[in-house]
Amino acid sequence: MNLIKRIRLLTIALMLTMICGANILTSCSSNENVMAPAKKEYFKYWNDCDALSSLKEFVEDVTNPASPNYISADDRIATFDMDGTFVGELYPTYFEYNMLEYRVLEDTAYRDKAPEDVRQVAQNIRDFVRNGTPLPSQFDMRHARAAAKAYAGMTVEQFDAYVKDYGSKPANGFRGMTYGNSFYQPILEVFEYLKDNGFTYYIVSGSDRFICRALVESIGIGPNRVIGMDVRLVSSKQGEQAGVSYTMEKEENLVRTDSLLIKNLKTNKVLQISQEIGKVPVLSFGNSGGDCAMHNFCLSNSKHRSAAFMLIADDDVRDHANREKALNLANQWREAGYHVISMKNDFVTIYGPGVEKVNFTF
Repeated sequence: MNLIKRIRLLTIALMLTMICGANILTSCSSNENVMAPAKKEYFKYWNDCDALSSLKEFVEDVTNPASPNYISADDRIATFDMDGTFVGELYPTYFEYNMLEYRVLEDTAYRDKAPEDVRQVAQNIRDFVRNGTPLPSQFDMRHARAAAKAYAGMTVEQFDAYVKDYGSKPANGFRGMTYGNSFYQPILEVFEYLKDNGFTYYIVSGSDRFICRALVESIGIGPNRVIGMDVRLVSSKQGEQAGVSYTMEKEENLVRTDSLLIKNLKTNKVLQISQEIGKVPVLSFGNSGGDCAMHNFCLSNSKHRSAAFMLIADDDVRDHANREKALNLANQWREAGYHVISMKNDFVTIYGPGVEKVNFTF
């Protein structure tokens, strides 16, 4: 090999060595400057409290592979009631009650068509809201049947739009909040925390399934994770034919009927969880006696550690609440083996900054 070729090869080798060395140095330098990702912070809307400590201890335990209580992600199922658990219900009553009152007594497109029994239910709600008149016995079922009739004939899409339109109205008794965004911010943080720890959570509500779907869409909960009160649906050209005898055509829509299938309260919640989820939850969240059966079902889980939480509406400064009733319920829930969440003591905020409790207007 002549001298010129040797010089060229040595030059190339030297350049490669310098380049590799520079890369190594750069790599080392950049590694030294890389900082570990910051640990995600949860629960900025919570005060330190027993309920939150219990929840975090539970999650840390059952997600630790070394723990005897470890639960695989497939079985990390949590169920949440909606009204009064993560959506406001004291403005001054349930969203679906307020919406029915509006539909029957104020909506000019429907009010003159409302049957008398439906009108009476709407008037019962108005009298309760405005005058404090007690609701009749078994009113949850009366309302469910009346609501089925009041929205019969709407397509699923039309009803979804109707719910969202009503949800855009200012929430009675509050400034800076609509019905549709009246979420308890601390519980939304629980959703995020559970999701990040491999849990799947479902909404299991006494309210109409399609009302729940419309409300929770904005916080990223899919319709397949919502269980609620149900009315019978039919295809738009199906008429009186049974579904097993009729083939839906491409251009048809699904339409609500006036036939109530199930009011999803108490043990009905358990039956629906079993049918639709197919597993016993390991976490359950609620706020009323209508959630006790769901909680007890969760606590009966024979395969996995489980826990149940009850919110009490004991904050009469930031929300409309009956403290005496709430504190009595707290004792009842503790005796039943549930963890109690105090909205007054445990929440830094309820609805978030900028929301203020005001007097009701009628």
